Amino acid sequence: MSVFPAPIAPAEIMAVAMARLLRPGETVFHGVASPLPMIATLLAKRLYAPDLVYLNIAGSIDPEPERLPVSTVDPALLRGSRALVTLADLFDLSARGRLDVAFLSGVQIDGAGRINMSAIGPFARPKVRLPGGAGSAMLMPTAKRVILWRTRHDPRTFVERLDFVTAAGNVDRVVTPLSILVRQDGRLVVESIHPGVSPEAFREATGFPVEVGAATPVTPPPTVEEMAALREIDPEGVVHSEFG
Repeated sequence: MSVFPAPIAPAEIMAVAMARLLRPGETVFHGVASPLPMIATLLAKRLYAPDLVYLNIAGSIDPEPERLPVSTVDPALLRGSRALVTLADLFDLSARGRLDVAFLSGVQIDGAGRINMSAIGPFARPKVRLPGGAGSAMLMPTAKRVILWRTRHDPRTFVERLDFVTAAGNVDRVVTPLSILVRQDGRLVVESIHPGVSPEAFREATGFPVEVGAATPVTPPPTVEEMAALREIDPEGVVHSEFG
């Protein structure tokens, strides 16, 4: 496969990188405000894992939407669904060890892969009250693999110490506009940096110590096939919406 010629937007390389992490036969879930995981899951199902089972917060199983909505609770994600599933069903599925992958995120992420979705500053009198973790505190320790994603990679997001630990658990990878991080021995380490990202820029953007240098692998750029499938799935460019 030939590599797609530049330029490739950060959202596109993130979507492709996330899709590549999904495996044949896995059951994969994403929640609200998750355009990138939605597109990544559909892309993986198209190219790498046709038997992947796609569950979403709208309540559908393997939908075939005519268009991709920006909101991942849009009824458009119910079209063509093989069946419907409730949030209680999803939690039960994960608790029984049958949810292979959950896509989650955090306002803050620390070097252990824990997330904060609760408060910035002291919890009793925070500077900012965040929306809360929803089901993340239950899904992170029970899903077999958790893939975190975040469209900001800076020292305020990737921090040495969380202001509040909302959830922790089975984090496998973290995908950002700069890199893919993998959790090894309880810590996040750099698996690859994206094309055009220097080791110096990566270190400056990360609030906890990371080992990155000239020998650090570079994320393989999207191929022509991957980009063609991405743009066929998402002709209206919803993939870019989290960067707006």
